[in-house]
Amino acid sequence: MFRFANIEILWLLATIPVFAVAYWIYTRRKRRQLEAFGDAELMEALMPNASRVRPVVKFSILMVALALLIFAAARPQFGQSERTEKRQGIEAIIALDISNSMLAEDVAPNRLDRAKQMLSKLMDNMVNDKVGLVVFAGDAFIQLPITCDYVSAKMFLNTIKPELIKTQGTAIGQALSTSIRCFGEQSDASRAIILITDGENHEDDAVAVAQRAKEMGIHVLVVGIGKPEGSPIPMPGTNNYRKDRQGNVVVSKLNEDMCREIAQAGGGIYVRCDNTNTATKAIQKELDKLGTQEIETQVYTDYNEQFQSFALIALLLLVIDFFIFNRKNKSLTRLDIFGEEKK
Repeated sequence: MFRFANIEILWLLATIPVFAVAYWIYTRRKRRQLEAFGDAELMEALMPNASRVRPVVKFSILMVALALLIFAAARPQFGQSERTEKRQGIEAIIALDISNSMLAEDVAPNRLDRAKQMLSKLMDNMVNDKVGLVVFAGDAFIQLPITCDYVSAKMFLNTIKPELIKTQGTAIGQALSTSIRCFGEQSDASRAIILITDGENHEDDAVAVAQRAKEMGIHVLVVGIGKPEGSPIPMPGTNNYRKDRQGNVVVSKLNEDMCREIAQAGGGIYVRCDNTNTATKAIQKELDKLGTQEIETQVYTDYNEQFQSFALIALLLLVIDFFIFNRKNKSLTRLDIFGEEKK
């Protein structure tokens, strides 16, 4: 595959026609001045070494050299090879609850933002691991396929908000099923699902799905976020809280019993996330316990620079131009290199 790394520099090629027109105007004006000065045959007799061809050849060589230097400056590159590289690490899918209840402020600044902070620290400690991101509320979808690109993972993490899913609720079972599919083909690497939720599951049988994940060799680690006593859910952009149909303020409570059941069924651990780093350290410790097997990763090598060839040819043309004189060389006249008749 061929490309230019600095393709915008190719716009400088537009200067070459400008130089050509300017040179044509200059030579035409010079010729008219000579014709006005005297008879053309007489002027040629007075200037036997003058050449009309050599200046044109020199100018053409300079323009070709300029074009080649512009190509070189644009950094032509060729080839991009792909190879499979083996690394030591685990595969982890993060299933993040983004339902409206995650806006509750019983942990600072709120449950969702606190979860993002925790996950960001976990990603900072990853080296050769693969990570994917699944978000869920009343529905679940893959926000980021499993990857080693932690920069992209953190970028996607920062864009997450409850508005991404219109269907509200907390379908933990569906989130776990989507996370299992996200792993793809069978791998020898240890696999884990990091489920972050307030545990208010109203949609499906999350425990059964966690059990299925365990049977597939996938560890389910559960992080409960919030407080058991609960907190009202703010409505963004207002000073009000969400209310039920009877007009009562909705209080979202952390369902630790549900979180523990899911973790037990999935062969993992349960930890509550508060305003300290306790949960982060506990999850990191659990991930470190998982056996780090070799993970095959597709790696793309950088393009190979090809500017050297263009620069070398341009330099050679400049050297040739240096040894071509505007006037005829008496010692080389008989060679008639430029097709000029001997005077």
